Amino acid sequence: MDKHTEIIGREAAVEIIKDDIFRGRFKAAIFDFDGTLSLIRAGWQDVMYPYFVEVLAEPPQAESLQELEHVVREFVDLLTGKQTIYQCMQLVEEVEKRDGVPLTPLEYKHEYLRRLWERIEHRVHGLEDGSIEREVMLVPGSMQLLRELKSRDLTLYLASGTDEPYVLREAAVLGVAGFFDGGIYGALDRYEDFSKEKVIQEMIKSHHLAGEELLGFGDGYVEIENVKAVGGYAVGVASDEVHRRGINEWKRRRLADAGADLIIPDYSCLMDLTDYLFPKARNRWLKE
Repeated sequence: MDKHTEIIGREAAVEIIKDDIFRGRFKAAIFDFDGTLSLIRAGWQDVMYPYFVEVLAEPPQAESLQELEHVVREFVDLLTGKQTIYQCMQLVEEVEKRDGVPLTPLEYKHEYLRRLWERIEHRVHGLEDGSIEREVMLVPGSMQLLRELKSRDLTLYLASGTDEPYVLREAAVLGVAGFFDGGIYGALDRYEDFSKEKVIQEMIKSHHLAGEELLGFGDGYVEIENVKAVGGYAVGVASDEVHRRGINEWKRRRLADAGADLIIPDYSCLMDLTDYLFPKARNRWLKE
């Protein structure tokens, strides 16, 4: 553990990585979706890994399945948090390296999404017909956190690497869409037209924000880096999407490396989290 790290909270859940950051006057917050709020797509790696290995096993210069699995895990994990199309673009490069003839990145993406839908379809329909409770498909404490931030008059944005139509539908069935008065944004087939960085830049421009007035939540390195690049405060959410409790250590290390100021497993530590993010004295910037 970094020598600058401090853990606070009733259940030692809030891990402060940097304690010299001004906080308390946030005006807007941006959230990632999958793994940060939503658990609908939990287990997506179990779809992408084998599919990509299957594709890479076809070229004439393909390695063993074990070696290919290592290759796939490495580049998929590296690109997690970016739009899915970037993983598919890398898949094209890997096929070409092995003297194969690839499909287009968009074709790979659509096939992956088809396979993923087979895995998660029952979750979406269950949320729609009420047979699955929303809380089961949310990172613990998500609703409470969103309500708390709205009670403090923050404008909330949602920006996801998942395709926009899916994000809009899934945010709606989870009951969180109404919190995001700043907008809900997702990936587009024309991938150049969307990025989390662009959403953040638009937030800053439209609300005339100083960097210190921006709060970000995410479980991937992309949103953490984007928030820190403009001087915002980044909360890393090292959620265990399978067990819905405890820290995912792989995420934790990645979030710390990306520059997160603070790391939590979920939002069940809401009181400790908000006490730290919003110091009681609000008439000046505070360091604690």
